[in-house]
Amino acid sequence: MSRATRAGGTFVTMLVVFALVACNRSVERDVEATKASLGPGQTQSAVTPSTAATPEGLLYGRITTDDGAIHEGRLRWGGDEEALWSNYFNGVKTKNPWVALAPRKQLPKERFSIRVFGKEIVGWDQVMDLDRPFMARFGDIARIEPRGRDLQVILKSGTVFHLDRYGADDLADGVRVWDDRGGLVDIGEWKIRTIELLSAPRPGAAGSALHGFVRTRDGAFTGLIQWDRRACLGADELVGNSTAGIRRLRFDSIRSIARRSSDSSLVTLLDGSEIILSSTSAVGRENGGIYVDDQRYGRVLISWNAFERVDFSPGGTGPAYGDFQPGRPLMGDVVTRSGRRLAGRLIFDLDESETTETLDAPSQGVDYTIPFSVITSIGPGGPDAPGAQRARVTLLSGEVLQLERSGDLGKWNAGMLIFLEGRERPEHVPWADVERVDFDRPSERHSPGGRR
Repeated sequence: MSRATRAGGTFVTMLVVFALVACNRSVERDVEATKASLGPGQTQSAVTPSTAATPEGLLYGRITTDDGAIHEGRLRWGGDEEALWSNYFNGVKTKNPWVALAPRKQLPKERFSIRVFGKEIVGWDQVMDLDRPFMARFGDIARIEPRGRDLQVILKSGTVFHLDRYGADDLADGVRVWDDRGGLVDIGEWKIRTIELLSAPRPGAAGSALHGFVRTRDGAFTGLIQWDRRACLGADELVGNSTAGIRRLRFDSIRSIARRSSDSSLVTLLDGSEIILSSTSAVGRENGGIYVDDQRYGRVLISWNAFERVDFSPGGTGPAYGDFQPGRPLMGDVVTRSGRRLAGRLIFDLDESETTETLDAPSQGVDYTIPFSVITSIGPGGPDAPGAQRARVTLLSGEVLQLERSGDLGKWNAGMLIFLEGRERPEHVPWADVERVDFDRPSERHSPGGRR
């Protein structure tokens, strides 16, 4: 997953300024993932939109509270945040079980130092923090169970992730339920005993999902949209300052939004009228980014600097819960720079182990979150390779993405674990030694224990 930002500190003692450069990472701890025994089946992470009624694309489930009450109906996290099956649930994993399987001397290291007037007087190397965040689409999740400070997330595949309840997670803001029997109910996180995610049993009245065509300075994307990382339904509102004062516009009344400057946007309504909005996080440089669920790639996050224009299309819908098939273990080959080829079950970056997990890397102000199920190969590139600052990611469609060598493709990647058939422990290949990773296509998948 994307690495957290490093930060340093300074201190003054005995009239000499010492800079203590430390790379403190914000947090997200990895998981003790309990590997489920999986049978044959398909994996589908770039899901196909359902042809069913729009409500099937909206989150639905059953929540049991600590007092035994049961609420079932349409769900929305935080009341006005994640509402679609393709939206992601985020959290902090308690620990990373894969680290213990890699030789410590091969793990990436960080440099720490004490400097006097810019000159290093003491320096040391330390193994980098290999904790990882948790991300999963709601469509890939079967159940969520808070237990004290432990937050269990069970995927459809059967894999269990243990999250730190006191870390940053999407449950903290609670869940809103449009209860089929009791009306609208807001449930705080500490009142929740279990959340079971379910397919909507029948069509019902609900707002449509935001869908549209988004242009950036380096390309265009089409799909479901989360504006400012939150608004994802037509009934959600865009708020901004205009010459007439604060305006609140429902997204289903908007035809397009065009970036006008770093702090303003031109909004065109369905009736053709135009409004300039400014000085709010929703339409300026404080915008957190625009998510687009583009079926070619999975999900992209477009920064405000890269954003140019969005044209909304009516009647948006998304994949239904049943369109998300259980993930399977990553299988494939790792080719090293010395020419060795190692085949078996793969753990990417000492973290990602299933086809529903994602490769995260940027390009030109756009962050790509690509399910491994739609990736056929990764060529990390390197100092001696043409286009050294880019890595090649080849998709099932045949398209090749040239992504920056950062995030999951950067120097902080902790390398590959390969479970070779017939061996008790996996082999670890540092990321700097990887020439190429080739993932099995769906027809080539084999049992978790090995290949062929």
